[in-house]
Amino acid sequence: MKISLQKITKVFFKAGKNAQEVKAVDDFDLEIPDGQLVGLLGPSGCGKSTTLNMLCGLEEPTSGKIYFADQDVTALPPELRGVGMVFQNYALYPHLSVKKNILFPLENLKGKAALSKKEMENRMMEAAKLVQIIDLLDRKPKELSGGQQQRVAIARALVKLPNVLLLDEPLSNLDARLRLQTREEIRKIQRATKITTIFVTHDQEEAMSICDQIVVMNEGRIQQAGKPQDVYDDPTNLFVAKFLGNPPINVFAAKIKDGKLYLGEQMVMAGYDIADQDVIAAVRPEGFVIDERGPFRVRLQSVEIMGREISVVAAHPACQSDTFRAIVQNEQLRDHQQDNIAFSLKKEKVFIFDVSEESRLDRR
Repeated sequence: MKISLQKITKVFFKAGKNAQEVKAVDDFDLEIPDGQLVGLLGPSGCGKSTTLNMLCGLEEPTSGKIYFADQDVTALPPELRGVGMVFQNYALYPHLSVKKNILFPLENLKGKAALSKKEMENRMMEAAKLVQIIDLLDRKPKELSGGQQQRVAIARALVKLPNVLLLDEPLSNLDARLRLQTREEIRKIQRATKITTIFVTHDQEEAMSICDQIVVMNEGRIQQAGKPQDVYDDPTNLFVAKFLGNPPINVFAAKIKDGKLYLGEQMVMAGYDIADQDVIAAVRPEGFVIDERGPFRVRLQSVEIMGREISVVAAHPACQSDTFRAIVQNEQLRDHQQDNIAFSLKKEKVFIFDVSEESRLDRR
């Protein structure tokens, strides 16, 4: 089902002596194609969970409209929206078995929507098979691992055959290994069901790895939306460039003069159609190439061997941090004891930003 959010704004009012308005979501405008997995991504407090709550009907927008296909659902109660919701803390009923937890939404259907016991049993079994928990149906939640509990929560959401599946930080309570395994399962389930799915997370690696599209948010506003790799390769502003990437992007005070880029006093690259000015230059860690004749000479701090790759930690006076990190192939660096090192830079991994607005000056 296609979802359209049109100029959605949500304002909360802080009561008390210093009462004030807080815009949790500000002029949010987005269309989500049918059958896609879309990630809402951003730091804590950016408005992503509030957006999810408005989609499912737990919050009502202060202004704007929400459409599921061609139906205006802005004021529709949650139970009439055909939405399945999976929460961060699983929200399972501890006194019920896995089977009963999954059946619970079906047992509460009324009127024409009500199902027979056989229909409910069939739906429950189909959902349990999909998330691979058939052998756990008689257990109670306390007898399950975190990953198994999350699968039960997903099955309970899917058993209603929702038009839209909403996942609010579903992996944050899992350890690293289970997060990796469970996010792969979520992707498999979404592809199998073809349900339009919205996935809220602050973890950019999770969003990049499983989503068809990501929506990067900050302070209630969309910063950039698009395919994960496109957003990573072509960020619209410094916030997006810094938020995506692990290790994070390296940021330098720089200037453009006569179409050439200077990091500090070193001219590192030519060919820019940008007026002479001070700028911010950001370089992805994989954008450095060790080159004895390279124009960017820095002080080597340490070298970390990571198998196929090497992480080079170096310092430069123009860097906004004390050190910056370059990821290079291990055959590129043979003398780990040297004090200085020279790089050439990959132009497609270097981004130029305006100093005051931090907007991109060299968008491709």
